[in-house]
Amino acid sequence: MRTTTYDTAAEERPRAVLVSLVTDEVKRSGIDPVYSLEELVALAETAGVEVLTTLAQNRETKDTKWFIGKGKVQELKVVADELGANTAIFDQELSGAQVRNLEEELDLKIIDRTQLILDIFAQRAKTREGIIQVELAQLSYLLPRLSGQGRNLSRLGGGIGSRGPGESKLETDRRHIRGRIDELKRQIGEVEKHRTLQRQRRKKSGAVQVALVGYTNAGKSTLLRQLTNADVYVQNQLFATLDPTSRTLELPGGREIVLTDTVGFIQNLPHNLIAAFRATLEEVNEADLVLHVVDASSEMLDDQMKVVEQIMEELGAGGKPQIRLYNKKDLCTPEQLELLPEDEGNLRISAYDEKDLEKLMNRLQEELTGGTVTYRIPAARGDLVSQLYKIGEVVSQEFEEEDALYEVRLHKGESEKYAYMLEDYKVQP
Repeated sequence: MRTTTYDTAAEERPRAVLVSLVTDEVKRSGIDPVYSLEELVALAETAGVEVLTTLAQNRETKDTKWFIGKGKVQELKVVADELGANTAIFDQELSGAQVRNLEEELDLKIIDRTQLILDIFAQRAKTREGIIQVELAQLSYLLPRLSGQGRNLSRLGGGIGSRGPGESKLETDRRHIRGRIDELKRQIGEVEKHRTLQRQRRKKSGAVQVALVGYTNAGKSTLLRQLTNADVYVQNQLFATLDPTSRTLELPGGREIVLTDTVGFIQNLPHNLIAAFRATLEEVNEADLVLHVVDASSEMLDDQMKVVEQIMEELGAGGKPQIRLYNKKDLCTPEQLELLPEDEGNLRISAYDEKDLEKLMNRLQEELTGGTVTYRIPAARGDLVSQLYKIGEVVSQEFEEEDALYEVRLHKGESEKYAYMLEDYKVQP
C-alpha cells in the first residue's frame, strides 16, 4: 500500500485548545490532573502544536456521547472560535463515536492524548524497526475507531494525529488494516528473533549489559552521550529520542560493558505502544543492571518514579538490580537536594559534571564486581592464567615454589561463564 506522509511546511500549523476532564475515576487513579494537563501542553508543543489555551471540567463520570458535558462542548466551541483554533486535544482517550460527535459539533480536528503521543513517536522514529513499531501501534489504536475517523482524515488531509501510516491506509476497510497489522506483527517477530540472537551472543561472550531507563526528558540520552561520546540526539523536549542506542563503556578497571539507552516513559503511555515496543523494551529485561535516571529538579519526581516502576513491573523487570540516578542536581534548590538520598542504591549527579560521572563509573565498577577470590595455579598451567584475566581483574600475584597465587576481583557475567574451569584451583578462605 502507498504511504502518505505529512509535510508540515505545506499544511497549516495546528492551533489547539487543550481539554481535560476530571472524573471520580481520575481522582481515584492517583493521577494529578493539573500536572497531567501541564504535561499535555508539553506534549502538544513537542508535536509542533501552537497551544492557545486550556479548559478543564469536573464531572462524576464522562459523558458517553460528548465525553465532556454538552454545555462544556458549547463553551469549547465559543473559545475555539474566538481564538481561531483548528484543533482540540483531549487529555484522556476518546472513543470513535465521541470523536465523530465532537468533530461534527465543533468543526475542529479532534485528537486525544494517546493519538498525540503516537504522533510524536511517528515523528521521532528513524530506523526501520522504530517505524514498524509506531505504525503497528497507530493501526492497533485506530482500528476500533475507524467509524469516527473518516471525516477527520479527509477534511484536513494529514497533520497531527495522522502521521505515520498515512490517510490512504487509514481509509481502507478493516480487512486490509487487519492484514497490515498481521504483517507488521510478523516483522516485529523477526525483530524479536534478531534481538534474541544478539542477546544470546552477548551472553556467550560474557558481555554485561546496563540499561538506562527513566521518565521522558530525565536526561538518559545526555548521560549516554557524556559517558560514551555517543552521537545521539539530545534536546530538552519530551521523547527527544525514540530508537534505542547501545554503546560500549570502559570502566575504570579496564572492563568494557554495553550501555543501552531506552525510550522514555510517561504516565498513561498507550498500551498499544508498550505492546509494539516490547521487543525493544526486552533489552531492559535482559540487562544485568538498570540505571533509573530521575529528573531531580522536577516537582513531580515522585510521581514520575512511580510511573517508571509500574511500567518496569509490567515488563517483568521490576526485580532487576537497580541504581537510581538523581540527575540534573545542578538545577535543584538546596532544599530539593537535601531531600534526595545518596547511598549505594542512589546517587545525586549532573550529567555535565566530570566528578559525578567518575563517581558513577566507580559505582558501576563496584556493582558489577562479584567479590575477590584467590586461585593457586601450577606454574606449568599458563593456559589457566589466561582464564583468570577473562573472569576478572587480577589484583595481585605471589609465587610459592611450583605454584602462583592470584588474587582476582571477579566480574559478573564473565565469572559466571568461565569460573567453573578454575573451581579446582580456588583457595578456600
